[in-house]
Amino acid sequence: MQRRDLLKAGALGTAVAAALLAGCGFELRKEPEYHFKTLALKGFVPHSPLAQELRRQVQRSTLQLLEDPNRADVIIEIEREVRDKTSVATTTAGQITEWQLRLQLDYSLHSAGGEILLPRTELRLTRDMNYSESAALAKEQEEAALQKAMQVEAVGLLLRRLAAVRLPT
Repeated sequence: MQRRDLLKAGALGTAVAAALLAGCGFELRKEPEYHFKTLALKGFVPHSPLAQELRRQVQRSTLQLLEDPNRADVIIEIEREVRDKTSVATTTAGQITEWQLRLQLDYSLHSAGGEILLPRTELRLTRDMNYSESAALAKEQEEAALQKAMQVEAVGLLLRRLAAVRLPT
């Protein structure tokens, strides 16, 4: 009988929490709504992981990705994409104990007619990563996972920025 009471109390607590969250206006993030229909990518390095991630996420959205920038409503022009790794902490013996991973993306948005919708914008993401020579392989995998996470976050930020763009009338 005690277990049944615990289950009821847990269910009641969950229902109360859900009602409170709904009452305060909380809702899960939705897909952005875009005020244009077509998009083109320009300036990406061929086979760039960032470009591939952007293409993948755009395909899941309502936007149509075009190869010809002249036919697109909005063009994302990448001016610079830099991945960097610098040491931020070392031992007295000179061994690196912490790295900082960086992703910098400079981009602008403009229409096919050349009108600037968003001037050059700098997007910077960083992650700190502990390092140990004894776990070098595991740390390589961790670095790859952190790079992938930064890439996904950068694309998400870029797509949310695109949702704020309004074409001139």
